Amino acid sequence: MRILIITGEISGDLYGALLVKRIRELNPSYHFVGIGGPRLRGTDAEILFSAEALSLVGIPKPTELKKYFFIYRKIEELLKKKRVDLVLLVDFPGFNLRVAKMAKNLGYPVIYYVAPQVWAWHKNRIKILKKYVDYLFVILPFEEEFFKNYGISVKFYGHPLLDVVRVKIPKELFYEIYGLDPERPIISFFPGSREGEVVRHLPLFFKVYEVLKKRNPKIQGIVCKAEGLKDSPLWEKAKELMLVLENTQYEVLSYSKASLLASGTITLEAALLKTPGVVTYTLPSWLFFLAKRLVKVPYISLPNLILGKEVYPEILQERSSPFELAKALERTMEKEEEIKSELEPLRKMLGTPGVTWRVAEEVIRLSQGFKNKP
Repeated sequence: MRILIITGEISGDLYGALLVKRIRELNPSYHFVGIGGPRLRGTDAEILFSAEALSLVGIPKPTELKKYFFIYRKIEELLKKKRVDLVLLVDFPGFNLRVAKMAKNLGYPVIYYVAPQVWAWHKNRIKILKKYVDYLFVILPFEEEFFKNYGISVKFYGHPLLDVVRVKIPKELFYEIYGLDPERPIISFFPGSREGEVVRHLPLFFKVYEVLKKRNPKIQGIVCKAEGLKDSPLWEKAKELMLVLENTQYEVLSYSKASLLASGTITLEAALLKTPGVVTYTLPSWLFFLAKRLVKVPYISLPNLILGKEVYPEILQERSSPFELAKALERTMEKEEEIKSELEPLRKMLGTPGVTWRVAEEVIRLSQGFKNKP
């Protein structure tokens, strides 16, 4: 069985890579070919293109569009040559929904893992999912009923982060390795996983840290650099102000008194570790205006959406001044135990560990069914 897999963002790339590994462990005769980021490239999947080449935010440049459509046409060529038996798409709806339509029209069964957030915006994508996707695996507890109401074949096995979010370095060793003082509080900063997010958020986060440091000189600052981000003068400046760490985000979150989080998957990772936090996000003004008109949900962070209340304060766009963010972080530290208690139910709501195994078993079962169809 040969499967075309396409992942995009860092989180989708992680979930896709885990799924490939689990399927291959269950049935080594399954082979994968496709597009992925660093995690998928770390499996034995045959990588045709890197996912980074498809990353588009805001108005794309002509060169980016040219690359985007070149890759799309190459995927079309692969499908027309009948080199795979099944198409498995992970998140990344801007590109993957186009591929779903193309693949289905060429007669391929299509499985989609990690649904587009159509309950928040782009509701027109529901029609595309219903028409061109054979089976949808969702990762948020309220999504199964939502998609069932539209007649889409869907299953919620839990959130794959349950299999991933765990602390590996003990606190004492972590402090010792990185030269941290166990008597002084850590404030951590997560500016995002895309280059554009880093450019918008890091300068702001520097100012927030400076405000906090003036008020409490004992504070230790750590900024986490997401996997795949390039070095830049901004990161050099970050190293002058704070400790910059990569690949240790769960330890950093777990040992932080509070975290400043650019909205994204990191908010859910923080919540699973019960880390008190403040969520922020900035966009170019025109894009924020557009998003505000299109997005129809009360919160932007996943923990708040799932819990149905604002456990993590959300301070966005023009409200996100260094002073306001610093003040919110100080309030969060004061309410540490209350916040941890409010985050407690979240893990249970997201299911039980073993999520990726269950999805892998179901993908194998479905693929055998598709294969045996006349």
